[in-house]
Amino acid sequence: MKPTNNGASQEIASVKKALRILRSFSIDEPEKKISDLAASLKMNKSTVSRLMSTLANEGFVTKDEDTQKYRLGYSVLALSGIITSNLEIHREAAPVLNQLTQETGETSHLVVLEGINIVYLDKIECKHPVRIFTHLGRSNPAYCTSSGKAILAYREPELVEKVIENGLVPYASNTITDPQELYRHLEQVRKQGYDYSVNEFHEGVSSVAAPIRDYSGKIYYAVSVVGPIQRIHQHNLQEIAKKVMKAGEEISRRMGYRA
Repeated sequence: MKPTNNGASQEIASVKKALRILRSFSIDEPEKKISDLAASLKMNKSTVSRLMSTLANEGFVTKDEDTQKYRLGYSVLALSGIITSNLEIHREAAPVLNQLTQETGETSHLVVLEGINIVYLDKIECKHPVRIFTHLGRSNPAYCTSSGKAILAYREPELVEKVIENGLVPYASNTITDPQELYRHLEQVRKQGYDYSVNEFHEGVSSVAAPIRDYSGKIYYAVSVVGPIQRIHQHNLQEIAKKVMKAGEEISRRMGYRA
């Protein structure tokens, strides 16, 4: 009789479910009840309750006794602090982002491609009273953000095909939803060295992004500035694009890249 690995398989399944629970929390939904999690993740309520109890004991979630809602705990924050403090890109990009915000007067971002989405790793807020609010750790589609397209333009065709296969969902009036148009747009990005996005992910928002190369020349990151279309538009695009590309080149140099 062959030995079974049911115990190990069940443990792996539980870990996967616990990770799905943690990833379900977001800026838009920072607090959730057991019933909400069970419904949205299509899990048994008792299973969710058991996993949440374990996560709470380890400090990964915390429960509000008045509302009976859970939120992420300080253990998650501690892990994120370890990641950012040990990310070379985070250390090398920080002074460049500061300079970029000073030069453009707009909020600057450091972004990484994760799968087919981008994740905000760092940002320096501008001093304008009217700002475009973004959140560190937030994941957005790559195909309708300037940072995402600044990275996709230099990545393997198979990755772009994967993005297209996942669906080009319209988020705003100028979202690219036609695959051929996306291919043409990415080709233009490669020619000019930056991406300009307006009304693609949010109405009334413009952004300019440039790629960042690591020591081997590979592109996983991008730098961008984001602001309202009243401040970032065709009339000052070239001036802003030059500064963003310069920032991308400087961060690349700091990461060890030599052209």
